[in-house]
Amino acid sequence: MNLRDKKQTLQLRARVMAVVRAFFVARDYVEVETPLRVKTPAMEDHIHAEVSGDHWLRTSPELHMKRMVCAGFEKIFQIGPCFRQGERGHLHLPEYTMLEWYWTGGTSEGLIWETRDLLHAVAGAVGGGPFTGVDFYAEPTIYTVQELFVSLAGWDPLVEFDADRFDLDLVEKVEPVLAKEQGPVVIKDFPGERSALARMRPEHPQAADRWELYLGGVEVANAYTELTDAVEQRKRFEACGKNRRERGQEVYPLDEAFLLALEAGMPDCAGIALGMDRLLMLITGAEHLSEVVAFSEG
Repeated sequence: MNLRDKKQTLQLRARVMAVVRAFFVARDYVEVETPLRVKTPAMEDHIHAEVSGDHWLRTSPELHMKRMVCAGFEKIFQIGPCFRQGERGHLHLPEYTMLEWYWTGGTSEGLIWETRDLLHAVAGAVGGGPFTGVDFYAEPTIYTVQELFVSLAGWDPLVEFDADRFDLDLVEKVEPVLAKEQGPVVIKDFPGERSALARMRPEHPQAADRWELYLGGVEVANAYTELTDAVEQRKRFEACGKNRRERGQEVYPLDEAFLLALEAGMPDCAGIALGMDRLLMLITGAEHLSEVVAFSEG
């Protein structure tokens, strides 16, 4: 598809971006910018950073934005490019646009309803929908990981976690069922092994205070109440590095500046990342992310 064919889609994209910015400004969020080239990316399983000279391109702005939270910024958001090595398909591009926001004093539960309000604002600006069969105005249906996997896959990943089985069953047994839902779907309480930067639930120590948003069976957003314990965060990064080393994957240096900021003190906070390209793909009915960005040669 050439640029001329994409003109209307790109005009709609600009309108959505403007609505998103206005939404957060109206709620007293401050728009921020953080580096694209970083000394070290966040250490996470199955996410690989692109090298940029003696740095890497960021896989998300998360750690720098959290440093801003530690410095006293209470409500911040950012829309910008992120990069991941080896990701290309109808739902993946090696360069993509992420919306990320942090709310000091907020919780992951509160972010469910703020995200619902954001979907309403976007839908109202672009014709109301439904989009690709999904009603953005519907109240979100909320499930736990535990109930979905027990009912659809026959096992409980919170009791005995199996990484490969979890990933396979999520794609083959859970997501196809979510695709049949008419409105937004939230899956919450992920296993700790899939929640490297999230706080665990005090009442359920095996479950992280984390959720993902699905629209039409497509994962669009990932949110959690943030881990604020620097000692525990270092342990998790080191464990992830050990796992990556054993799989023959690159192990990044620990982000000591982030850990130092966390050690100095991070207030209770919730954060969320939302894939803008995927959201636009659902709104427009596109079959590939490349249809909703101007250029995708990278």
